[in-house]
Amino acid sequence: MRSEPPPLTRHLRVRRDRGHTVLEFHGEIDIAAAAEILPHLDLVTADPDARVVIDLTHITFFDLSGLRLLHRARHRLFDGRLQLVCAHPLTLRMLRITGLTRLLPPWPSLDSALTAPGSKSGPV
Repeated sequence: MRSEPPPLTRHLRVRRDRGHTVLEFHGEIDIAAAAEILPHLDLVTADPDARVVIDLTHITFFDLSGLRLLHRARHRLFDGRLQLVCAHPLTLRMLRITGLTRLLPPWPSLDSALTAPGSKSGPV
């Protein structure tokens, strides 16, 4: 029997789009926001074959807690598809410095991530 999903958070919107589950992060993604997002992230990534897009288009702040969420999602979906949408220069810089762009190459828009032919996240 499947349990009910955790209550929604002001930092996350979850929806389906073209066969993917889209996790749209909003506002400041810090340690408090990450704690709210984590149960939703774990629920969506419980199936290793899930097709997930994490959209960072609507964030205003992103720290190490946000990086941990991305890393966790990447490792939970090792056989599934995980796409990342990010065009914010400072966030992209943080992703590059930490090497996360090698595992999760960011797409500039949600549409480009959703229409990418057969792309999977990078090697573990």
